[in-house]
Amino acid sequence: MHLNLGQKIKELRRRDGRTQETLADALGVTAQAVSRWESGGSYPDMEIIPTLANYFHISIDELFGYHDDREEKIKNILFEANKVLSQYSHVHQGSLSKDVEECIKNLRDASEEFPNESKILLKLAQALHMWGWNTYGARGHTDDSLGMIEYDIEYNAQNIYWQEAIRVYEKLLKSNPLPEDREIAICQIVPLYCRMGEYEKAKTLANDQSSIIICKELLLPMATVGEEKLRYQSERIMALLSNLQFAISESVALRPTVSSSEYGSQVLLSVINVYEAIFADGNFGRWHGNIGRLYFNLVAYEKEFGNNMENALIYFDKAFDHMKESVRIYREGNDHYSAPLVSALPPVTKCELAFVKGDFWKNELRTYPKNLVDEIRKNPKYAECFE
Repeated sequence: MHLNLGQKIKELRRRDGRTQETLADALGVTAQAVSRWESGGSYPDMEIIPTLANYFHISIDELFGYHDDREEKIKNILFEANKVLSQYSHVHQGSLSKDVEECIKNLRDASEEFPNESKILLKLAQALHMWGWNTYGARGHTDDSLGMIEYDIEYNAQNIYWQEAIRVYEKLLKSNPLPEDREIAICQIVPLYCRMGEYEKAKTLANDQSSIIICKELLLPMATVGEEKLRYQSERIMALLSNLQFAISESVALRPTVSSSEYGSQVLLSVINVYEAIFADGNFGRWHGNIGRLYFNLVAYEKEFGNNMENALIYFDKAFDHMKESVRIYREGNDHYSAPLVSALPPVTKCELAFVKGDFWKNELRTYPKNLVDEIRKNPKYAECFE
């Protein structure tokens, strides 16, 4: 073990581009002492071990070579966190249970044990982000001069969970995370900065990223051949469509004059039409949930502004079918895609999608007017919505 410890110190020092002198200065020892550790001639005092592990941003177990144990423990921590957090596909004030608060406590402890593990930091930031929505919510107001919704910075900036989430996201981004963790963190911290009034930080971080023109989704189809090329072409289409949906939905929601108009409703329908044209066989796979949410937006328009009960029921029925299929895929996995433009996409594996929690329908229906709920209740197809 001791010989492995010395070799491990040397590997970590070289990994980080440190000299023996630099490491010695950080630990308050001589360069000769570091040299003896690495050669196996002597060993660090036990009181130095925690500082040494923190210096290299690893756990003490990993410093001593217990890498497999470390990885297994991290895997279990993330599994337990995902079990709790994946229950909630949509978060609003008061929608989470106390198990999320306990999950945050466990992730905080894990982040201290594994201070540079990007996946734990990301999961902690996401849990804090969710709990901030649950505890405080977010406030905004309509800017009459622009005709769009602006954030209530004074209120949102007091959200202590979002404050902590930002600190964790920032720590993650400084820790040389895995590329996929870095991308997720950036996509989540930028809008959070804006809700908290940190516009310059948001713009600086956004401007530091690559243009959409050179993103991997656009480049990989040009960098591959054969079946691999077909897969990346399919992924490019869906990456662009998913982001187009998000951009359009957000733009409509931020403009009250649009979200309350027939024009806004038609724009959302046009996005659904694109999905349906691409997935011509009706097998939408992982995107059933996306389309379900678009139909829920259309129900919201009809119940608030359109006053067309028939349309509201049609849109609810379609949303119901898509969310049911999303749940089925979560439980069973998904068959291969067969529509021509997306046939090369890999199937969705069991439990890969976000799970629709048991009180999902109750939370959805409580925003509906009584006459619409009564009509929905009459149809035995929707019995589970009232269980």
